[in-house]
Amino acid sequence: MTDLTTHLVARIRAGGPMRISEFMAEALLHPTYGYYTTRDPLGAAGDFTTAPEISQMFGEMIGLCLAQTWLDQGRPTRFALAELGPGRGTLMADILRATRAVPGFCEAAELHLVEVSPTLREAQRTRLGTAVTWYDNVADLPEDLPLYLVANEFFDALPIRQFLRSGPGWAERLVGLENEALAFGIGEILAQPALADRLADTKDGDMVEICPMAAPIAETIGARIETQGGVALMIDYGGWHSLGDTFQAMRAHETVFPLEVPGHADLTAHVDFEPLAKATPSAHSRLTPQGIFLERLGITARAQALAKTLSGASLESHIAAHRRLTHPDEMGNLFKTLAFYPTTATPPPGFEA
Repeated sequence: MTDLTTHLVARIRAGGPMRISEFMAEALLHPTYGYYTTRDPLGAAGDFTTAPEISQMFGEMIGLCLAQTWLDQGRPTRFALAELGPGRGTLMADILRATRAVPGFCEAAELHLVEVSPTLREAQRTRLGTAVTWYDNVADLPEDLPLYLVANEFFDALPIRQFLRSGPGWAERLVGLENEALAFGIGEILAQPALADRLADTKDGDMVEICPMAAPIAETIGARIETQGGVALMIDYGGWHSLGDTFQAMRAHETVFPLEVPGHADLTAHVDFEPLAKATPSAHSRLTPQGIFLERLGITARAQALAKTLSGASLESHIAAHRRLTHPDEMGNLFKTLAFYPTTATPPPGFEA
């Protein structure tokens, strides 16, 4: 039994079953035993790999999208270049490298990162230097600068709640105890005003997930962009109008039972982009598959150019990385992209109006 498991069992014994959102918050962010607060989870030696770690091309395309948007919005002389959940800093490093050729962009950019993990903050400092401001919360990002923001695999790790439909009511899925081990259970059936609109498109036994933190974060980001200008690019796996159980845990690149080893596995759920789009006071793009987004930005031409300098195993790895990022059977369709931009501006590159 892990130390965090001991802590959770004691908490449930004392206070009764907890919501999945509470379990996720403890498992991921407990100051002593939390998954994100105690380790670098990325790469072959970790538990999962993100797009920036697969290929530099991902960050290069994101950087070019941001730079062109900056040009289209009049080249502001100062702006906040921000990332939510920046991992090791790989994506931001690739963005900065790809945009050095755009006169004035890097000189105008001020780096702002939202990161709660001390371990990952140190990795970001090593890769990006000290000219960075770190925050624990999105609300603390600068309010007086145009905001050019990227959130790649950020929203999927925010705590969720799960509800099972039962007639006109909903029973919340909880984490309790069974023979002194963590186990899923079901709470009492109650009306849920937040799910009133889901009675029309669900039936008894259907599960609906909500992420209480997601919409307020989207509203904060969108308000900054609508007021000050800029763009937000949100890239994550998920879809529109969630339905079903997507709560999952990853350990050593394998799926494990979410309650098995709290604090030692990554916990995520598919992102419902609909509440994000509805929350922003800014304009928002169509929800676009990652593969289509990257192809519109020119990733295949970039892949072909890089391939000319490669051979053997390096070339094979490069081809596989391009496929993984863009192919419909890999990340191309599973991952979606959504952009926020001012209502007075045009959509950023890669998105149709």
